[in-house]
Amino acid sequence: EAEFKWLLREEVHAVLKQLQDILKEASQRFALPTSGSGGAVKQENFVLSTAGTDQVKAVLTLQGDALCQADVDLKMPRNNQLLHFAFREDKQWKLQQIQDARNHLNQAIYLLTKRDVNYQFTTGSEVLKLMDAVMLQLSRARNRLTTPATLTLPEIASSGLTKMFTPALPPDILVNFYINLNKLCLTVYHLHVLQPSTTKNFRPAGGSILHNPGAMFEFGSQRYEVSQVHKVECVISWLNDALAFFTVSLQLCQQLKDKVMALEKGLCFSLW
Repeated sequence: EAEFKWLLREEVHAVLKQLQDILKEASQRFALPTSGSGGAVKQENFVLSTAGTDQVKAVLTLQGDALCQADVDLKMPRNNQLLHFAFREDKQWKLQQIQDARNHLNQAIYLLTKRDVNYQFTTGSEVLKLMDAVMLQLSRARNRLTTPATLTLPEIASSGLTKMFTPALPPDILVNFYINLNKLCLTVYHLHVLQPSTTKNFRPAGGSILHNPGAMFEFGSQRYEVSQVHKVECVISWLNDALAFFTVSLQLCQQLKDKVMALEKGLCFSLW
């Protein structure tokens, strides 16, 4: 019983302090100013390409959770013509995954700071409840980065991203940006129109992170088939750091839960 009381009084707060320090380090990796600080968010340039192929190359400028500039070179499959597209100057593309991950991280930090050093935990279940709430936010933050959204091809076609380029993207090109783990990814889909006289059995594709050649969809009054897919990517080192901090923090939360439950079980057994 004395050990359990010491755990609630001393060790829990030591772990909470450790968690706060780790998560504040993680939040700094997102390079966004805290509310009211007014600091400018630094811009980072990334080159996305694939070794051995020059079908797609992109230079992207990331500012916090927004792509503020994009220069994309595409080699068209039918004539090997090289086309260049860039974001319009008045446009930027919000990477919702980064924004959501940061929001969940901030919520986890808020939950921890609500229990300051003067707060006295009285039961093990109170600690377990707090750890579960923090772990939920951290798991959601990590999952937003590790699990890109599954989109249908019509959803990609109707995305605001298609209207951000100058010159305008040709109707037989679709593009999509997303985060996958610690990587910034660009996928380019080359399409061809399915003629009404085609003998192919039309089967519209469902939602997916990455659609393969042969995937079909209907958009507007036309039916299309994906003929080629090119994916280029680049590692964002600070996302790698953030994911590592999330993993370490989740392990700390679980270790504290295990210790509380083990001591509670031993206490109940001794009382019985």
